[in-house]
Amino acid sequence: MKLSTIAILAAVIFLTRCSRHENSVQQGAVPSAAASLAPSAAGGSKAPLSQQGRDPALFPAYLDQLKTEALAKGIDAGIAQQAFAQAHFVDRVISADRNQPEQKVSLDDYLQRTLPAWKIARAREMYRLYQPQLAPVSARYGVPARYIVALWGMESGFGKIQGHEDVISALSTLAFEGRREAFFKNELFAALRILGQNNITLDQLKGSWAGAMGQSQFMPSSYLRYGADGDNDGKIDIWNNVADVFASTANYLATEGWNGDQGWGRAVRLPAGFPADKAGLKDPQGQTVSDWSRQGIALPDGGPLQASPQRAWVIIPDDTPNRGYLVYDNFRTLMRWNRSYYFAISIGTLADALAQ
Repeated sequence: MKLSTIAILAAVIFLTRCSRHENSVQQGAVPSAAASLAPSAAGGSKAPLSQQGRDPALFPAYLDQLKTEALAKGIDAGIAQQAFAQAHFVDRVISADRNQPEQKVSLDDYLQRTLPAWKIARAREMYRLYQPQLAPVSARYGVPARYIVALWGMESGFGKIQGHEDVISALSTLAFEGRREAFFKNELFAALRILGQNNITLDQLKGSWAGAMGQSQFMPSSYLRYGADGDNDGKIDIWNNVADVFASTANYLATEGWNGDQGWGRAVRLPAGFPADKAGLKDPQGQTVSDWSRQGIALPDGGPLQASPQRAWVIIPDDTPNRGYLVYDNFRTLMRWNRSYYFAISIGTLADALAQ
């Protein structure tokens, strides 16, 4: 059964939000956000949480425990009191986290559905419209504006799809569920520290069911680490202020090693019988473009690669015969944002379209 375009777009957003805290590379396994909220086909409605693990009746006591831990970490007592007083158990968050059916799609199918012509046209429109805000950010951080716009478009549909979940409640619920308690507790405490910075109010602290926030869909810890004030107004608002969204995105990429003098990669033709064990990003050194050329890696039309000492890696994102990608250090940086070959290729592809 084919996923609808809407489901695929939602899945792309899900991959980005969650892959920052899942240490596995998803190479086209795209979970359906719509399906994750539906009852299982085999068993009808799911068993209550009390039969699967922790009893939701214990959630208020767990909030008290979280509050105690927050105070011990130096979080402002008034903020902790207000945040946990309003926090509530969100059952749909548990359902979304536990039920993520995966459907294998090809790279071509993925790109066709996530980068339709209208989205590329919209990206070009936004790229032109926001040049006054993008240009100084690009110059400051050394990150081309087209990559900032590509991530903006893929993460939140240029700010339109940010999520409406109460972040404190969502993160508290996911911590309570227990499978990744330490991770979600740390993100929860990070969210409380964000409130302490007075950049946003508790009622405005909204995001995805997994706690990803704003137009850049940062987890709270990423906000604290990479959030940047793009217009020097003294606040970092990734929910409403595009200057801050652009600066925060660029700061993330620059901090993680973006090289402004390089691209991200390109599609290549693999020689017949190319050893699969030579592909991938595990080797931290890679090989030079010239080295790969001598091993038969060629342009898609069969022409030779231009000789270059630039280091690169060959990746094989799916099972399409003889097709791979020659990728550079910036691709590895994109993979730190989202550990998905498909996602990183989509960002590079959209950025390339904006350069044309």
